[in-house]
Amino acid sequence: MTISEFTLKPRDEEPVRRLEIFTGSGRRREWPPEAKARMVAESYEAGETVCAVARRYGLSPQQLFTWRRAARPPMQEAAISESMFVPALVTAPLPKAAAKHPAEPRRRESARDAGMIKLEIDGIAMRVGRGADSKTVAAVIRALRAMS
Repeated sequence: MTISEFTLKPRDEEPVRRLEIFTGSGRRREWPPEAKARMVAESYEAGETVCAVARRYGLSPQQLFTWRRAARPPMQEAAISESMFVPALVTAPLPKAAAKHPAEPRRRESARDAGMIKLEIDGIAMRVGRGADSKTVAAVIRALRAMS
């Protein structure tokens, strides 16, 4: 069948079997900022889901999620630019007093302790091992700073 067979011709002897009428607007709609804000606020209400709100207004849930993301307050630039490192102190080991008992053989550092960084902030010690997530470490350091 070709597309021309689906068009209505005044001379067609066969009656129209199917007719679709689109009552809504086209796929692209312009929503005023007030309407977007109202829909985003509705999606945050208790007992509401993003999908239900989107369905109610004829949106896709992805569109509503995009509006929600755009409505979030931006992260402050100052918090990002602030230094995340603290000065490192390297101290020499204290001389040990002569032991009365024979010294115990030194334990070798286990492989899991190798490459570990120890942070101490106001008496709170934190050990950061190999492969630690930098975002998590930064969050812990920020929390320790806030406590001091």
